[in-house]
Formats: sequence, structure tokens, C-alpha cells
Amino acid sequence: MAAPSVLGAGLRRLFAGLLGSRGAAPPARALREVVEVTEGNTTTIEGRIIEDAATPTPPNPSGQCPICRWNLKHKYDYVDVLLLSQFIRSDGGMLPRRITGLCLEEHKKIAVCVQMAHRAGLLPDHRPPLPEGHVPKKPKLNRYLTRWSVKSAKPIWKRGPKWCKKPMPVGHPLLKDNIKYTHKPLYLNH
Repeated sequence: MAAPSVLGAGLRRLFAGLLGSRGAAPPARALREVVEVTEGNTTTIEGRIIEDAATPTPPNPSGQCPICRWNLKHKYDYVDVLLLSQFIRSDGGMLPRRITGLCLEEHKKIAVCVQMAHRAGLLPDHRPPLPEGHVPKKPKLNRYLTRWSVKSAKPIWKRGPKWCKKPMPVGHPLLKDNIKYTHKPLYLNH
């Protein structure tokens, strides 16, 4: 007849642990370290919560979007794929503003940079899945690093020897204030 009392005590301990009647319940997600304590013949193994270091405060806490909050307003370009990958879905499309928290100006700039990074081949892991059995008609070329405009859909053929005299749109006017990797000024028409 001892079995029901042992079972009842075990259930009470289980529900007491789940309901948190013995003090405050630990946070559900935290780093824990495993501590093994041996007292005589009894070994107790428990997980103690490791206190996290305080997260750094942003330099501009009153900024309305993450880019403005961390003072990155004119400090990124299409080659900063680690920054850009935080604002895109797994298939390469942009996340909406309500999820990213970007202001309208920075959302447009990030969208242009993501588009340029895709065309330059810097985001190879973020591609939409193609239908099964799909065979592309032409090989996809690296369109951004060629003489194609960012907004154009077809190449510029038959320019002949005059191609260097006629201005061709390159880059995007939204990014004219952003970081430059050379000392030369940014020309939007090459």
C-alpha cells in the first residue's frame, strides 16, 4: 500500500515544479551550466542559469529604425551582405517594414542594395526555388557588374565605339550619400 503514497508524492512534486509554487520560476530560455555536486554517496546534477552580459546600448537610442539607432545611415553599401541578410527572407525577397522596423528612406535604400547584391551574385544562398524540371533559356549573367542599368531588363547591344561617350545609368541615386570605397566621386552615368 506504499505505492499510491509514493505516486501521489511524485505527482505533487511534478506539478509543484511545473506551476512554480517554490519561488519564482527560472526563465524558459537561458544559458545554463551543468554543475555536479557530490555529497557522500549522493551525486546531484543541476543546471544553473548563467547571467547574460548586458546588451550594449545603441549610440542613438531615440532613432526610429535600427539603421538610424546604430548610426549606420550612410555607412553601408551593396557589398555588406551580413547587414543586408538581416532584412531578407530565405528566398531573397525583402521583409516588410512592419517586421524589420526600418524607416521608409532606409527601407528603400536596403531594397536597392539587396537588388544590387543579388545581381552581383553576392547572395547565392538566397534564391527563390525554381519549379521542378525548369531549364533556363539563357545562362544568367552577372548583370550588375556589367554595363547594364540596375533598372533595365535587357542589355545594351550594338553601341559600337561610341559606348564610352554615351552616359549609361549605373548604381542608384538613392545610394549617392552612402559609403564610397574609393576617393573618386560617385558617377551615376558612366
